[in-house]
Amino acid sequence: MADARCPAACGELIQGWILGGEKLISCPIDWYSHVSVTEGTPQANERPLMRQMVNLILEYLGEPAELSNNLCIEFESTIPVAKGMASSTADIAATAKATAKLLGKPLNNDAIAQLCVKLEPTDSTIFDQLTLFDHQNAQTRISFLWQPEIDILLLESPLLLRTEDYHRLNREKLLLNQSDNLAKSWQQFLLAEKHQDCYQLGAAATSSAIASQTLLPKPQFQQLINLAEHSGIYGLNVAHSGSVVGLLLDRHRHDVDYLRWSLAQEPMAKHYPQLHLVKMTTGGVR
Repeated sequence: MADARCPAACGELIQGWILGGEKLISCPIDWYSHVSVTEGTPQANERPLMRQMVNLILEYLGEPAELSNNLCIEFESTIPVAKGMASSTADIAATAKATAKLLGKPLNNDAIAQLCVKLEPTDSTIFDQLTLFDHQNAQTRISFLWQPEIDILLLESPLLLRTEDYHRLNREKLLLNQSDNLAKSWQQFLLAEKHQDCYQLGAAATSSAIASQTLLPKPQFQQLINLAEHSGIYGLNVAHSGSVVGLLLDRHRHDVDYLRWSLAQEPMAKHYPQLHLVKMTTGGVR
C-alpha cells in the first residue's frame, strides 16, 4: 500500500489577468484529501478523475496500461466539493503521488502539475510554497518563500459550482476589464511577501475578491467587506470559481466570537450557514 495527501484551499488569495493571462495563487488550508493505492480490485465508489490520474501516471512512468485493472484506490476526504475548495485537485494530486509511490518511482510536484492540468484546471495547492500558477496549462510558476501565519474563518455557502462549468464561461473580456485591479492586487501581494505583512496580504486578497464580483458575485459581499473593515481583520478572500469566502485573521488578535455572532444574523446566515475556523498551511503533495 502507498498513500499520499494534499491540502484543500479556501479559494484563492488572488486570481485574474496577471502577467498576460489568467493565473492564481491558491490559499491552502489544513484540510486534506488522503488517498491510498494498493494492489487489488478497483472499487465502485472511486471518483472518476482519480482513475483517470492512475492511467495517466502509468503512461507517464512507462508502465502497462492494463496494470490499472489491478490497482485499488481508496480515499478519505471531507473537503466540500464544487465550492472552490480545491477538492478535486487534492484528490487527483494525492492519487498521482500514491500511485507513483506504489510503483517505487519518484514524482515531484512539477510533474504532478503537468499531469493534473491534462485532466482539469488545477489549484496551486500542489506546490510546497505559495505559487502564482497558470492553472490551465502549467506554463507559469512563480513561488514565494514566505509562509504567512494566518487563520481563516471559512464561510461555506450551499451554492455549488463545478470548476469545469466556471471555465466554460466566456470570461476573457471580463478578466481583461479587471486587469488593472488585478495588477494592483499583484503588486500588493509582492509588497506583502517582501515585508511579510499580513495586512498587506489581506489588502491584496480583498482587491482580487472585489474584482471577482464582476465575474462570480458573492451574496452579501459589501456587508462582508464592511465586517472585515469594522472588525480590523487582515481582509477577505474568495473562491474565484466557487462559492466560499474566507475572513483572514489572527485568532489570538481578532475577535472570532464577534465575527461568528455577526455571521449568525440574517440574511448572512442564510447565505453562509456553515463556518469553519481553519489555518493557512503549506501546500504540496506528501
